[in-house]
Amino acid sequence: MPQMTPLVLKDRGDPIATHTFIPKKQAADGTVTYVESTGIPVGDRRIAIGQTRSAQGRVKATLKLTIPVVQDAVVNGISSPKVVRTSYADVTFNFDPTSTARERDDLIELVYGLCDRTNEQTMLALVDLQGLW
Repeated sequence: MPQMTPLVLKDRGDPIATHTFIPKKQAADGTVTYVESTGIPVGDRRIAIGQTRSAQGRVKATLKLTIPVVQDAVVNGISSPKVVRTSYADVTFNFDPTSTARERDDLIELVYGLCDRTNEQTMLALVDLQGLW
């Protein structure tokens, strides 16, 4: 079992920003939550990484990313941060107990390829929110 260490990720912004998520807690089911602090707790970005096994031995590995957008709201002259919208990504991998590390790695690489900015269809559907026909 790997030790929890910070996750360092880059976005696609202009300029590209580096985001560091620090491991904060481990739930009873083994799910680990990582947090990128924004200085305002309601605006913290979160990643949750978990794994469960079914009675048949199937392994379900999950990645969840939560990205809130915070703005200051002024009420009676008092400014306080409010979440105005949140984006989520839920990625679930489901592996047969007899799968090999190579098979799992290949599946993950294919999913990674789907999210590559050179994959025009995926970018039109996910970034531009256009339907495919």
